Amino acid sequence: MVRPIVHRFKDANGVANGAASDLFDFVTARLSEQDRVDVAVTGGTVGIATLAAAGLLEFNTLELSRLHIWWGDERFVASDSDDRNANQAHSAWLRELNIPLENLHSFPASDEGLSLDEAASKFAGRFDSVGINFDLMLMGMGPDGHIASLFPGKTAGESTNSVVAEHDSPKPPPQRLSFNYATINNAKEIWFTVAGADKAEAVSVVFGDEPTQLPAGRIMGKEKTVWYVDQTAGNLVWGC
Repeated sequence: MVRPIVHRFKDANGVANGAASDLFDFVTARLSEQDRVDVAVTGGTVGIATLAAAGLLEFNTLELSRLHIWWGDERFVASDSDDRNANQAHSAWLRELNIPLENLHSFPASDEGLSLDEAASKFAGRFDSVGINFDLMLMGMGPDGHIASLFPGKTAGESTNSVVAEHDSPKPPPQRLSFNYATINNAKEIWFTVAGADKAEAVSVVFGDEPTQLPAGRIMGKEKTVWYVDQTAGNLVWGC
């Protein structure tokens, strides 16, 4: 088991800026060592704030033709919907990057002529054919301890398929696509960006005696797991 590294910050802005700065250093280092770097980003308030902070950094000085961007999950809505994580990421960060469009691996949208299950199968085939494990996955966490679109009490993530369909998410919109637990756990590094008092109870469970009660407590990077946590989210564990 890889023990998690915890970075604590005053507020959500500190979490976003800290994770973004480390993301720049991570991508810089990996590009100097590897021919290809695969990073999966996340949505949510803090996730998108992290990408916005990344947009202020000098990513365009790097050789981005070798960087590939994925998403841990996606809402199965129309391609132009503001609810799509991909569209939010584009507005916050990706539109600023000199990165080839073919290096942005977004999930299918609901208006592409596929059912939810067909979309999951098609994207799983596409991902599996590439034959990679993520170098890094950025993860948010909901107040209920969910990660990506893997929710407490739901079994979709147990599937052996790399990409799974969630038909009835407890958080709207109900239809979603997500990588499964196994694929997420194959990531070399996983970084959580978590802020807000509503996350404190879930954080305390993940760092308690029975972390696997929650989806967030069931995942860890092969090489490193890092938590970027603000004072209110970490209060029950660290009193910060």
